[in-house]
Order: sequence, then structure tokens, then C-alpha cells
Amino acid sequence: MKNKKTNIVTTDILIIGAGPAGMVAAMTAMQHNPNKQITVIRSYEKSQVPCGIPYVFGTTLGSVEKNAMACGGNPAADKIEKIIDTVTGVDIEKKMVTALNHSINFDKLIFATGSIPFVHKNFQDTINLDNVFTIRKEYHEVEKLKNYLENRQKIIVIGAGFIGVEMATELISKGKEVILVSGGHVLADSFDEDMALKAEEIVKNLGVKLALGQHANHITHKDEMATGVELCDGTTLDADVIILATGYEPNTRLAAEAGLKLARYKGIWVDEYMRTRNKDIFAVGDCCGRRDFITRDPSKVMLASTSASEARIAGGSLYKLEHLKGFDGTIAIFSTMIGDRVFASAGVTEQRATDENIDYVSGFFESMNRHPGTIPDASKQSVKLIAMRSSGQIIGGQVIGDKEAGEIINILGLAIESKLTVHSLISLQVATQPLLTSAPTTYPIVMAAQAVLANSQR
Repeated sequence: MKNKKTNIVTTDILIIGAGPAGMVAAMTAMQHNPNKQITVIRSYEKSQVPCGIPYVFGTTLGSVEKNAMACGGNPAADKIEKIIDTVTGVDIEKKMVTALNHSINFDKLIFATGSIPFVHKNFQDTINLDNVFTIRKEYHEVEKLKNYLENRQKIIVIGAGFIGVEMATELISKGKEVILVSGGHVLADSFDEDMALKAEEIVKNLGVKLALGQHANHITHKDEMATGVELCDGTTLDADVIILATGYEPNTRLAAEAGLKLARYKGIWVDEYMRTRNKDIFAVGDCCGRRDFITRDPSKVMLASTSASEARIAGGSLYKLEHLKGFDGTIAIFSTMIGDRVFASAGVTEQRATDENIDYVSGFFESMNRHPGTIPDASKQSVKLIAMRSSGQIIGGQVIGDKEAGEIINILGLAIESKLTVHSLISLQVATQPLLTSAPTTYPIVMAAQAVLANSQR
């Protein structure tokens, strides 16, 4: 119940943050605890769908409002109490959260405070220049960047991960001049070189200039305005605007100040049920520490799909543990669209397997995504699989194709998470249809599995 005069709130379950992780946690908690009061507190009425932010800047969405994510909008979500306010402190012992205009008492607390842009030390002294931007997730910050870009032509994007590539290709669609800067290949963390080169070719054909293999040394500036970027080899690139797409880090200031333990990459330490050391305090999404599914090492991967999985675990574990299996770690499953081609990956790449000293074998197969290949919308579809040499267990997969590749990678993600082997995939039964899929005789997942098996016997 809320006392309007004193702004004191008492609730059973309090969630700080209403992004994908926060709202999934709230909805799951409501399903498992229908008689409990659930409250979500967030700083702004509207936010942005995180994965959709790059598409605001081009022709795909074209407006900030089209990418808005409101807190509510369906009958179930509307049963959750929402407070628009900024949290300033958490007292774990007193079970109380303090905000600018509220004091909230809780029984269970879920941190879903998300992430903030990571800024490399090379750019710390120039991040506050008027024409240097990170890619923030707040509605008003995205709107600010979009408005600033309207009358600017020459743009440098530093960082060639998914967000950087998507930003660059969307800005090109608006007629901007774009240079993409990175120390390695495009999408290098998620794809091996043979697959990444195909992405680079498409990006270049779209009109993006690539400055790869040279890290950005620092941002040049004059009179409080950035003028360009100097690369490690001394080359200088000129620009009207510089966008740092250099990743994110957990937003854990509140948790740290409250005394919660942090993991290696500054995320909140949690167990497999998303509980902190205090069993009444949980953390989900980008703000929590993560483990890699394959190696069990700490992971810096931040994905809405991983966040949603964590949120469902937390929402169902608040008052009792119903299953003896929690969250086993992130499989780092990604997908994006470059031009008219989908690039998707899950698990480890060959390079990462080598770095982790994993004895692996890979297999590759490419065919048409329709049968026969003369069907008008048919196009090439490539699947690469990576497996443990001795057991054949699938530990990685990469897909390039049409839009259905986004679901093919989900099949491979299930294979990794279920610890299936290439032998399981070889006998995979699939529904095939000429207008929808590859031929049953050359289904790419099955054929890539056969290639793995053949290569393992060499």
C-alpha cells in the first residue's frame, strides 16, 4: 500500500529496473506468487528496446518512438505496481530502498539495473566533448544522439561488434559517410575469420569504409570539439561525430554501495538461482555476474535473451526452489542482419576453442535454403559446427543465410545447451518443404554434423 503524503511504499517483491530482465522477472514472479504485491521502480516512464536502438538511426525504424518500450501495456503487466523515481540507496539490513521521492520497504529484492557504456581509457579524457557519444539506452539519450546526427555527415564508429556494425550500416542507409574502426575483423568475437570476412564484404558493399587491424589510439580535438581519430599507426581519420560502440559494463553502483559481493567483471555475484549471498536479494540481467556455459569461466557477454532466462529463474525461485537446476551459464547466442543476410552464432568459435586449449573439430556445409534452388527467393545458407573431438559434443555454431538463419541458430543453441553430439544431429528429424527449407537430403545442420564426423576421423 502506498501513502501518498509520505511516499512510503511497502511491497512483497521489489524490482529495481524495468528493462527486459526486470519485466520478465516481475511477470514470472507474479505467475509463481499470485498473492504477492510486486512493485517495479524505474527512472523514466519510457525506455528503449535495447537491441532495436541502432535501427532508430537509419531507415529500418527511423524514429525513437517506434523503438519505445513502455512499462506495462497488457493486463498481466498492469497488475504490477510501477513507480517512476530514481533509486539512491539500498539498505539490505533494513530491507529498504530509498529513492528521490519514495521510501520502499520490501521482503524480496531483485536488482535489474542493467548496464552502462564501457569507455576505454584512451577515450576517457574526450568522452565529454560535444560530438563524442556512447550508445546509451535511455529514451532521451537515444533521442539526443539522433537529433545531433541529423545535420552531420562524416561519422566514425569505433567498435565492430554487433552494435557497431548495425549502427554503421543504418547510418549509411541515411546517406551518411561512415568509417568503422576496429583492431580486428568485423564481429570477431562471435565469428571465425572465414565467416567474418563474408560480413566485411557486405558491409563494404553497403558503403561503409573499414579501418580494421588498427586500434583507435585517441580522439583528436580542438576547441572542445572532436575532429577525428588517430589510429595506432599514426593515421588520422576526420569526422563530424564519433560514436563509441565499445561495449558495456554492469551497472552495479547501488549494489556495491549496499555491500553486495561483485564478480570478476564487476557484475553482482549470484548463484545458479540468481541469488546473492543474501537469499532475499537477487540479481538478473546485465548487472549480474555471468559464467560461460562451455568453460564455466566468468563471462562478459550481455544479451537480452540471456537476461530473460536469468529473470525466469529468479522469478520462480524467490520464495522456494522448485527445481534442482538453475542457470548453467551463457552460451553467447547472437544474431544480426547485415544488408539482406543474417549472421548468427552460438557457443565458442574455433579461435576461442584454440585459446581455451579445447581439442575440437569443425565442419562446414553450404547449400540453398529452398529446394529446388531455382525457387525465386532461394539463397545460399551456410552452417559451421564446432564439436569436442573425442565426444562429438556440440560446443559452437555459426550460420549465414536468409531470415530463417535466426531460428537455425536457436536450434544449434538448444543443441549446445542440451549437450547434444554430432551423432544426435546426424539423425535429426526435420520438417522440410520446398518453399520454406533446404532439401531433406542436404539439410545444412545435418550435413555440417556429417562434416564434423568426417573431419574427426582424419
